[in-house]
Amino acid sequence: MPRPKLEVADIFRAHGPAYRRENAGHMNLPQLKVMSAVEACRTAALGGHVAACTKCGHEHIAYNSCRNRHCPKCQEAASRDWMAARMEDLLPVEYFHVVFTLPAEFARIAYWNKAAVYGLLFKASAQTLLTIAANPKHLGAKIGMTSVLHTWGSAMTHHPHVHVVVPGGGLSPGSTRWIGCRLGFFLPVKVLSRLFRRLFLEGLAKLHKAGKLEFFGNLSKLADPEAFATHLAPLRKADWVVYAKPPFGGPEQVLAYLSRYTHRVAISNHRLISADSDTVAFRWKDYRIKRGDRMKVMRLPTNEFIRRFLTHVLPSGFHRIRHAGFLANGIRRDRVAMIRRLLDSAQEPDQVAQENPLSGDDEEDQLQPCPKCVGPMRIIETFLRGQIPKSRAPPWEEVA
Repeated sequence: MPRPKLEVADIFRAHGPAYRRENAGHMNLPQLKVMSAVEACRTAALGGHVAACTKCGHEHIAYNSCRNRHCPKCQEAASRDWMAARMEDLLPVEYFHVVFTLPAEFARIAYWNKAAVYGLLFKASAQTLLTIAANPKHLGAKIGMTSVLHTWGSAMTHHPHVHVVVPGGGLSPGSTRWIGCRLGFFLPVKVLSRLFRRLFLEGLAKLHKAGKLEFFGNLSKLADPEAFATHLAPLRKADWVVYAKPPFGGPEQVLAYLSRYTHRVAISNHRLISADSDTVAFRWKDYRIKRGDRMKVMRLPTNEFIRRFLTHVLPSGFHRIRHAGFLANGIRRDRVAMIRRLLDSAQEPDQVAQENPLSGDDEEDQLQPCPKCVGPMRIIETFLRGQIPKSRAPPWEEVA
């Protein structure tokens, strides 16, 4: 994919200093670190290497990436690396995609309590699926899942939800056989929605009672237990959005889906159209339109664009991709091997990896052919952040 003409990094470099001055004291450390990382990504500030063609002698400079998980430029390589590690977990069964969304009434509470509320969203959604699937009335099996947290809508508004990818079946209570779902059907979404609502509200009440929630501004009154209970009361009867998308066709489609979703950030560089000191324009998808072209152009004040982007910065150390059930860390490898034996699968994990070779961005840069003669490139010099590469015979070019 060609490099976008405009990037989030360009907006941060041009308008980030003014934004930080105007919002001094209102930005947290993770947000400041993200801005700094994105601004420095693929620049001399992070160091890099000089590569030369072994045939024609052409040289180019490639700067290091920041590898920050919120950087739009770094996520393609991160996604490939993560997917390479996940290939051995794929099973030759139907896969399903379930989405759990928090009601809009929780958006501000979640924003001020990201670690607690996002963590509860992961826990309640996973427990919902595990509980309903284990019920003999539905599936009667222990399932496994991979959950991915997204906190944004297409317009970068705060919209916390979890995408869950689930193999279509699970292990029997004694782990002696594989119990598959009905073709094209996983679990009833209305049942999932009701249990998810109950588990999340119960968990939120426990967090409040333990003093693990903070409230600011006009939400300060919710620190009082009675006011908080009154605030939650209407949500106990409301319909919560849980929906199951059509099942994937097979493991290949699962990989394609995960590669798009696991390492997304609030906005990709390819959606940006223009930016100046006053306005940023970008493409967004209006999901309220059921038919026809959903793509529109949104124009935001530049400071509002930056604010929305930073809204989705996660707390340091918070894991936005999690596994549960038989795919939980620590037991995943043994459980997947057991399930393969039960399914009598003919495809081994090593075969999958060989059919889908993936590599990181840095390795890809090293192996790219010469842009002048298509000859092989070799690294002839590396330099650290802040250093300038030694003078060499020009011409050379910089590679972003």
